[in-house]
Amino acid sequence: MLLKQKCILILMLLLGYQSLSAQDSTLIGKTIKWDLVKCIDYAKQNNIQINSLRLSQQISQQELLLSKAGRLPNLSGSASQNFEHFNNGGRNGVTQVDSNGVAINNRGSSFVASGAYGLNSSITLYNGGYITNDIQQKNLSVQSANLNIIQQENDITLQITQSYLAILLDKENIVYDTDLVNTTTAQVKVEQQRYDAGSVARAALIQLQAQLANDKYTLVNAQNTQRGDLLTLKQLLLLPSDVNFDIVKPDTIAPIDTVTAFHTVEQIALQNRPEVKNGELGVQIAQYDVAKARAGYKPTLTAGGSLNTGYTSGSGQGSFGSQLNNNFTQQVGLTLSVPIFTKRTVKTQVEEAKINVQQSQLNLNNTKITLSQTVERAFINVLNSKSQYDAAQEQYKYSKESYRIASEQLKVGVANTVDFLLQKTLFVQAQQAFIQAKYNELLTLKIYDFYRGIPIKL
Repeated sequence: MLLKQKCILILMLLLGYQSLSAQDSTLIGKTIKWDLVKCIDYAKQNNIQINSLRLSQQISQQELLLSKAGRLPNLSGSASQNFEHFNNGGRNGVTQVDSNGVAINNRGSSFVASGAYGLNSSITLYNGGYITNDIQQKNLSVQSANLNIIQQENDITLQITQSYLAILLDKENIVYDTDLVNTTTAQVKVEQQRYDAGSVARAALIQLQAQLANDKYTLVNAQNTQRGDLLTLKQLLLLPSDVNFDIVKPDTIAPIDTVTAFHTVEQIALQNRPEVKNGELGVQIAQYDVAKARAGYKPTLTAGGSLNTGYTSGSGQGSFGSQLNNNFTQQVGLTLSVPIFTKRTVKTQVEEAKINVQQSQLNLNNTKITLSQTVERAFINVLNSKSQYDAAQEQYKYSKESYRIASEQLKVGVANTVDFLLQKTLFVQAQQAFIQAKYNELLTLKIYDFYRGIPIKL
């Protein structure tokens, strides 16, 4: 197991390096502008966690192939070759003779060569259904690995969606803040002219100039926030640092019309979400462990066969070829192994496997409960965000009109600067609340719809 984990880690590092290398070669130094779907698709292909799970899936596939190979016979060959050196007197005091029975002159030294060669094969005919259960279990493990990939893709999809919408919020804030700066700049210009003409006090001009500085500060903060959120999404996508990255802003964002009933979405999620299916597979995999453990109570029947031959030079048994032919033996047999007393080993394995089944069932129940609670929370978030958006929209509508009237009054000198700035502050607050509510409503709806199987797109 430790060796397997090391292999997975090495493959992860290699995949991560290869992925980054591929990114560098295709995107480095470029300016790219992606929509939400493109961001999600790119992340699914390049995310390290997802690619790591793909490697785990390949390992599960190899283990399935290995399990299926357990039905096949094995085959092994053996060969040994020996050489012996003898001084005068022969070996063990026995006179050596050649293949024709003629005594060898032992006054010198001699070599004797011998060899043995064989083929062996065996196949399991019956082992209590262990191989069959193992194949079915490994097949479920492959399915589980595939579901792990889908689950991780779902997680990264939600993360990217949240980050993407945060940038859209930043962009809209920048548009409104830029408009405020332009408007305040024009108002300061008019007020400066009035001050030069002596029609307003210097305090009124200073107040507008201070407001302009505050609006510029707000705009700079919004731009900085956008840069930070773009960096967050860029890093989430694992884009190279040299890439100039931005997102595509959709033309319109439609408000929520209807919200699907909670119980409908809950049932769809419980039937289709990968984490639930994975939990169900976990129970089945644990049940196969029980069946495999029970195979230890049953006998094992194997069939085997072997082919063997050999030769010895100077043995007087003929030439090399004739010895191989004369010494050629064939053997076929059956072996039956019946467990009689295993010192509770098998029983313990069975009981532990049963406990793991119960634990897997608890994990499945917990997954379902957590998912139901998550969907319910998403439903409540949609309802809350919709009501919040409606209220913020109405507030923004009237605050905008009040600000417009105050601006016109200031322009013609009817309103004083203090009253105007108060109306502007209320308008800015209402505007920020409206923008925040609009994108919060969109985000909660996309998340809620995602749980009922609708892909996220704008």
